[in-house]
Amino acid sequence: MIKVMVFGTFDIFHLGHRNFFEQARGHGDYLIVVVARDETVKAIKKRNARNNEQERLNKICESGLADEVVLGSLENKYESIEKYQPDAICLGYDQEFFVQELEEKLKELGLNETKIVRLESFEPQIYKSSLIAKKGFI
Repeated sequence: MIKVMVFGTFDIFHLGHRNFFEQARGHGDYLIVVVARDETVKAIKKRNARNNEQERLNKICESGLADEVVLGSLENKYESIEKYQPDAICLGYDQEFFVQELEEKLKELGLNETKIVRLESFEPQIYKSSLIAKKGFI
C-alpha cells in the first residue's frame, strides 16, 4: 500500500480542495489528510480560520475523498509523518512550506524514500479560500 499525506487548513471546502485531494490520491492508494489546528492557522496565517478545526475535519470526512483525516499536532509538526510514515507528501501550489526543512526531517526520520510532490493549481483565480471569502460566496 502506497500512503500519501497532505497538509492544510482546508477552510471553506471547495472544488480546488477536491481537486487537490484527487491529484494527491494519484500518487498512491491511501490518502491521509492532516488538518491544521486552530492555533497553527492563527500562528501561520495571522488570522483565525472561518471554520474551527473540528468543522474543517468533518467536512473532509464527509467528502469521502480521504481514507484517513486527522488533526495536526500542536507540539510536534512532524508527528503525523513519524506516525504514518508516508511514501509521498503532496504539497499544494500555494503552500509556503519549507521544503528543505522537510527533506532534512525526512532523512532524520529515516524516510529517505518519501517523495515530496508539488501539485498543480486548479483555477486558483476562482478556487482559493481567501478569494471565495472576499467575494462573499460563503
